[in-house]
Amino acid sequence: MADMLDTLEAIIQDRRRNPQAGSYTSMLFDAGRHRLAQKVGEEAVEVIVAALSQGPEEQIEELADLFYHVLVLMADLDLTLDDLRRRLGERHQPQA
Repeated sequence: MADMLDTLEAIIQDRRRNPQAGSYTSMLFDAGRHRLAQKVGEEAVEVIVAALSQGPEEQIEELADLFYHVLVLMADLDLTLDDLRRRLGERHQPQA
């Protein structure tokens, strides 16, 4: 079974290739990269506020929103979770 992030990435990629009326993801792609980057920033601020002054339920909601918006921005940048996994793996390889 695919990881939920992989599933979400596939849905986002599908919306990018096949925009659907009424789809929030399609609307984000239509708004352009500037708006996508701005949304990631807004969501990051909401994560900070939740981390400092809200409970676990609000924190996970805000983190989920941030992850989603990051995935949409990554798709717009033609980057994938595999690209991210590869880079994180490179950072944590034992040094020779």
